[in-house]
Amino acid sequence: MKKSILLGLFVALVGITSCSDDTSSAETATVNVKLTDGPAMYDAVRIDVQRVEINANGDWIPINFPNPGVFNLLDFKNGMDTALGQVVLPTGSVTQMRMVLGPNNSIVIDGVTYPLQTPSAQQSGLKFNWNQTLAANGAYNVWIDFDAGRSIVKTGNGSYILKPVIRAFSELTDGQIKGYVLPTASQSIVHVIAATDTIATALPNPDGFFMFRGLPQGTYKVSYDADNTTGYIDESVNDVNVVFGQVSDLGIKTLHQ
Repeated sequence: MKKSILLGLFVALVGITSCSDDTSSAETATVNVKLTDGPAMYDAVRIDVQRVEINANGDWIPINFPNPGVFNLLDFKNGMDTALGQVVLPTGSVTQMRMVLGPNNSIVIDGVTYPLQTPSAQQSGLKFNWNQTLAANGAYNVWIDFDAGRSIVKTGNGSYILKPVIRAFSELTDGQIKGYVLPTASQSIVHVIAATDTIATALPNPDGFFMFRGLPQGTYKVSYDADNTTGYIDESVNDVNVVFGQVSDLGIKTLHQ
């Protein structure tokens, strides 16, 4: 009788241990993927996004992407974005993402649509870094920042080539600056400058609002550059401090003639 009881206890203990091991090995985190944009001086930049994958622990895992197709990147400037999809990943290291494009890419300039010639990335995917350690039961938002302005090259024969400049950032690596530049008649462009290098550019909305996202932590100069034909004088703000997870609000900058 004692042997039977001991055997039963041993089997139950093994079962509990096995269940515990299975739960541990199945720990996951949820990642929500969104698309945003750096601005560009075009009427539209249309990108045919067909698939997005994340490299988790060495394996490429596709996100659940219910609505692949053409996105106008200029719809997602100044802090705007659109949800692409979601994926549940095993805990551990994430190193890269990649985006696979379809053939329907185009640019609109002064009302005229031009095809965007796209390199072989349509088949192999556009790779970019996203380094993150996913914790068990974690929920993460990651933004794919497709820089429309820096991604398009005009050739000598007047055609346009898509050479994508893409980066990814999460809530943990998202430094932000926002503000307004007035009057809108100044037709200003806003730049974020580190030392002597311009690292980000914003085209304000019709009401003068601008926003930068995904900036590295640091101290920057923000330059308000009016169009030369308007007669307004450029101005700048020095020592703008950017900290991850916070928004540096510059308020309203009014330019003068």
